[in-house]
Amino acid sequence: MQTVTVSPKYQVVIPKEIRDTLRLRPGQKMIVIEYDGRIELIPDRDISELRGFLKGIDTHIEREEDRV
Repeated sequence: MQTVTVSPKYQVVIPKEIRDTLRLRPGQKMIVIEYDGRIELIPDRDISELRGFLKGIDTHIEREEDRV
């Protein structure tokens, strides 16, 4: 866990390690959510970047016989 400081303009710098891990780039939009007393920043990804992110997910669902 890393600590950041809020500037007088209410800005924070996202640490380099986190920027690299999440592949953030300058000017990228972020979704800001207040949840349970904390602030969450969620990268706003272009739909083309999301292609294939569910690769390998198990899509098999047990269904009731009358719900085919």
